[in-house]
Parts: sequence; structure tokens; C-alpha cells
Amino acid sequence: MSEENKPQGLPENAYRELREGETYNPIIPSGHKPKEVTVWSVSIGLVMTVIFSAAAAYLGLKVGQVFEAAIPIAILAVGLTSAFKKSDSLSQNVIIQSIGACSGAVVAGSIFTLPAIYIIGLDVNYFQMVMSSLLGAVLGILFLIPFRKYFVKEMHGKYPFPEATATTQVLVSGESGGNSAKTLLISGLIGGIYDFVVATFGAWSETITTTVTKWGAAVADKAKLVLKLNTGAAVLGLGYIVGLKYAFIICCGSFLVWLVIIPLMNLIWGGSVIDFMGTGITQTISEMSPDMIFKTYARHIGIGGIATAGIIGIIKSFGVIKSAVGIAAKEFSRKDGASTGEEERTQRDLPMKTVVFGIIIALIVTFAFFAFGGVVHNIWQALIGLLIVAVISFLFTTVAANAIAIVGTNPVSGMTIMTLIITALILVAAGLRGDAGMIAAMIIGGVVCTALSVAGAMITDLKIGYWIGTTPAKQETWKFVGVAVAALTVSGVMLILNKTYGFVGEGALVAPQANAMAAVVQPMMNGGNAPWLLYGIGAVIAILLTVFKVPALAFCLGMFIPIDLNLPLLIGGAISWYVGSRSKDAAVNAARKEKGTLIASGFIAGGALMGVVSAILKFANVDWFLNTWNAQYGEAIAILPLAGIIIYMICSSMKVEKQTK
Repeated sequence: MSEENKPQGLPENAYRELREGETYNPIIPSGHKPKEVTVWSVSIGLVMTVIFSAAAAYLGLKVGQVFEAAIPIAILAVGLTSAFKKSDSLSQNVIIQSIGACSGAVVAGSIFTLPAIYIIGLDVNYFQMVMSSLLGAVLGILFLIPFRKYFVKEMHGKYPFPEATATTQVLVSGESGGNSAKTLLISGLIGGIYDFVVATFGAWSETITTTVTKWGAAVADKAKLVLKLNTGAAVLGLGYIVGLKYAFIICCGSFLVWLVIIPLMNLIWGGSVIDFMGTGITQTISEMSPDMIFKTYARHIGIGGIATAGIIGIIKSFGVIKSAVGIAAKEFSRKDGASTGEEERTQRDLPMKTVVFGIIIALIVTFAFFAFGGVVHNIWQALIGLLIVAVISFLFTTVAANAIAIVGTNPVSGMTIMTLIITALILVAAGLRGDAGMIAAMIIGGVVCTALSVAGAMITDLKIGYWIGTTPAKQETWKFVGVAVAALTVSGVMLILNKTYGFVGEGALVAPQANAMAAVVQPMMNGGNAPWLLYGIGAVIAILLTVFKVPALAFCLGMFIPIDLNLPLLIGGAISWYVGSRSKDAAVNAARKEKGTLIASGFIAGGALMGVVSAILKFANVDWFLNTWNAQYGEAIAILPLAGIIIYMICSSMKVEKQTK
């Protein structure tokens, strides 16, 4: 590609809200017809899907670390297309990334639920695993397509889309070169090396806590009051892109849980043993650590809040849902089957008729799978399972997309726990309980979990395509192929790992999310209960937040996500506000903030890529180097490198004096 034809970076209005009458014009204009779906882009995308599906499933189950594949795939795509000197490489890289990213989404949906069947001591076969993952993924794609324009176009600039921002910066900067690529490369090296050193060799602690001092340890032990801060460069970069507003709201949710609810529970019920779910808890609350109280009790308040905030969001977005249904009805009413109107290439989705027929076929196949695939006992129970999948997947698709758009984290595990509880209650009422009920609940939960995971990840890919200017319909079409390959791969990996290592006993795989799901379903199917009081408290909080016009989903995400991952968001958001507000010249502030976005994207990209390497080395037991040092001095030492990357981010961003575009 000649220098004059190289893309010069994203337009100035890519990340901000549009003014009245203003439009966003992507890097690749709508009138152009770039190469997108080619033998190169599809084959490389599918190879990436296989490799990263296997790697993510293996490492997620073996070391309990689930990494996001989108950014490493984008980096590899840029490198490969550059090495082979492909024309229209930017548009092809979007397709490679979009297909390859199916791996992480399907893996998360699968390994969160299906291994729980083995953990309980039951069995699930390869066909059932593939169908659970594949049907959920297909429904996630189809349910999201009608909402694409709302999230990526109508809400332009209103959501930060942190992961999409970082991935887009990787793709664009790698293509355009120049100062942007240099900034991204340097910050990527800094962030990658920084996170690699701490995660692999333990040169300093990954988390700073108030328990590092004797006074802090005493307060944590007696009052259950503790603060924790993740020192990772990638999380700091994520906070910069999320911005101060949402980072503050998210942290307020964390502060409510960690500084109020957990200490209050200890104060009121400290000497009591509270077992909401009948899981055999024997410790009193005062005997538990703050982390254990959070995982056992307080986190469920966040789950209730997320579910309620999601329902409120669904009610608020009723107009969007009505519009999508209206478009479908209008298209069905056309006898000639033609499109309702000729749209520009960059806004062209799969025809709504195709989407609706696809949903109908997928639901019919899902029903047949439940009824005749050994999931449930009879047609009535299969209908119940189908209804659960259809309703929850459709309604909570927007919740998953909303969460990804705000904070880059999909609360799929929380929504899946809620789904499993609802499923278990309904199946028990329908006469399906015990071992058969547990298998059915997990497989049904696996379909929903994968649907929500894929929907959340897909909105990131579609936002990337919107910024760059690719064709949504092509991304959507090849997503089906990507998820099919991912489902086949991850199911095979799970089957092999279960036969090789197992999920219970000596030397078994960790599978933390699946263990949590098993702990929820097993007592429910054997006469246990759900923590309705905690869910109810979360629901009340979400309703009150909505009344006072505080974004309830962001706040409740803060209640659900551990505080050590939320506090860095606040620091990153504060840096974003600082570098973007120091000058009296708005253009200078914008230029500084944009350079900071590049640096933050580099931190995220470097951390994501080296996280994969670190997980592999950790599995190979190459994590012994500085363990003793870390144990004795790690938290104190961590303050210095953390301060160093904060200073680097601020100083490097502030060097920009004017907009150079």
C-alpha cells in the first residue's frame, strides 16, 4: 500500500458524542468496496479460532486464568498481513479479528458451566457439549444483530467501549504507522513487560492491600475492612479509556460493598453461621476473611443488582426492542421479500428476515436437542428449557452488550448463576430433580451463558468495524462459522482434559467458575435454596439508583467485580480527566487525551498478549524466581513501578501541545 493511501488514524469525532447535524465518517468510506472476506482473512481467522479456543480452554481450566483473545489476535493479524504485504490489510484484519475473537467468547460460555457436570460426579458427552456451546453462540449472534445500530451508531460517544478502543488502536496504528504506531508500540512494550514481570516472576505484588501493615491487618481481621488495588498496567489502561465518570460510579459500588456492607454484616451477624443456599457452611461470619464474606454473601447482592438493573434497562430500551420487532414485521409483510431500503455499505446488517428465520430454526433445533439429546425426560420439560433459553438469552443480550460497552467486562458469570437458580427452581417444579435435573440445568445454563458471552464479545467486534468502516453483514455472517469451529474445538479440549486430569481430586484442574456453578446447582436440585434476601437487597439498591438517576448497571458491576480490579479504573479515569483538562485550548486537551488513549491501548494490548505467555509459563512452573522476595516485600515494592507507569502515562500524554491531524 502506498504512503498516500495509508489510513491516517481515526477521525477526531470517533470517541466523542456527535454534535447536532454531525455524522461519523469511518476510515474506510462507505462508498469504497474494500477486500474483507478473502481466502486469506477467513483461513487465518479460523486458524486463530482453533489455536486460541484450545489455548483459552486449556489455560482457563488448568490455571484458572481466562484471557481475552481479541487483542492478541489483532496484533498477530497486523503482523501477518504486514509480513505477507496484503493489500486492503486493514479491512481483512477486522475480519480475521472478528472470526478469531469467537474463541474467547465461546470458551467463557463453555468452561463456566459444562465442567460443573463432571465436578458433581455426572457425565456429559461430546455431542451435548458441542450443541450447548454452538446453539448458545448462534442465539447470541442472532439476538444481538437487531441491536447493533443502537449500540454502535445511535449511542456513539456515549459509551467508552474500552476493549474495542484498544483493539481498534492496534489495527489502525499497525496499518498507518507514524507517531501513533510508535506510541502504541512503546506503551505496549512497557505495559507488556511490566505485567509479564509481575505475573510470571513475582518481582512485586500484583495486588496492594491495606493488610500490608499491622494496623491494616488488624482492621481487616476485626472489622472486616480492607482495600485492595491491582497494580497491573492493563487494568490502569482500561480505566483511562472507561473515563472518570463511569470509573467513579463503578468504584462507588465497590465502596458500598467493601466499606459498608461487609463490615456491617460482621457487626450485626458476626457470631452467626448463615447458610442461605444449604451448601454446608460451618464458619461464622467473624471467622471469615473479607474476601470470603464477599464471595459467599456480598457478591450475591451485586448479582441481584445486575439482574434488576438489566431488567430496568430492558424496560427503558423497550422502544429499541419494539423498533427491532417492527422492522422484522415490516420486512415480513413485503411480498417480494426485498429489503426495506437500500442502506450504505457500512450500515448493512444481515436481512432481518434472515435473522428472524435463523432464530426460529435455532430455537427448533434447541428444543429437539433438549427433547431427544438426553438433556430432559419429556417434551414438556424440553419446552420449559426452551422457554428459559429464549427469554433470558434475548432479554439479557442487551445487558451483556451494555456492560461490555461501559467497562469492557461481561458479568456473564453473575447472570449465569441467576439463570441456573431460575432454571433449577422451574425444573424442580416440573418434576426434574436430582442427578438428571443437575445435568439439564447445567446444559441449559451453558446455552444461556454462551449466548450472553458471545453477544457481549460481538458488540465489541461490531464497534471496531463501525469505527474502521467494514461491512457489518460480513462480520455477522462469518461469526457463525467462527463459533462453530470454536464450539467443536473447546468441547474436544474439555473432553480430553477431563479424561487426562479430571476436575476433582488430587492434581485435578482448577475450573473455578465451574466449581462455583456446581456449588449453586447441587443444593438447589437436592432441596436447597437461593440467597433471595441478598438478591432482594441488590434489587432494591438498583431501583433506588435508577430513581436518583445513577447508572445502576455500572454501579452494580462495581458491587460484583472484586474491588482490586475496580480501584485501578478510578486511577486511570482520573488520569484521563487530568490530561484532558489542563489546557485552556480545547484542541490541545483533545490531542493530549487522544495520545493518552493510545498509551492506554498499548498497556491493554501488551498486558493481554503477555498474559497469554505468562499463563503458559505459569503452567510450566516457571514462576519460582522471586516468590520469596514477593512474599516479604512485594506490596511495598509494587508502589514504585505503579507510580512509574502512572507518571509515564501523564508526562507522555501532556507533551502533546496541539492537534496534529
